[in-house]
Amino acid sequence: MNTRSTRSTVKFFHPFSLRGQPEVLPAGNYEILVEEELLQGLSFLAYRKTATYLIVSGKGRTEMREISGNDLEEVLNRDRAANDDKQKSEAAPTPPEDLT
Repeated sequence: MNTRSTRSTVKFFHPFSLRGQPEVLPAGNYEILVEEELLQGLSFLAYRKTATYLIVSGKGRTEMREISGNDLEEVLNRDRAANDDKQKSEAAPTPPEDLT
């Protein structure tokens, strides 16, 4: 069976937790590893995702934590929404003073 791995980096602006894990991870850059397998018997190349891992480093060790692609998207979307809300509140103009 032919497999391939793809690495990418995501940035979390706020501390976050993963579904099913009580630990809160700090904001920062995290590496994502996606493993895929080649689908056999097709007349073109096609791959199917078999696993997604979040690479977590800390306390002198590195762990690969399996996470579903949907859970990863959900956590990233929550983080981006919280960051957008923070930026909007910081950029919101203050109401004018009543000078009467």
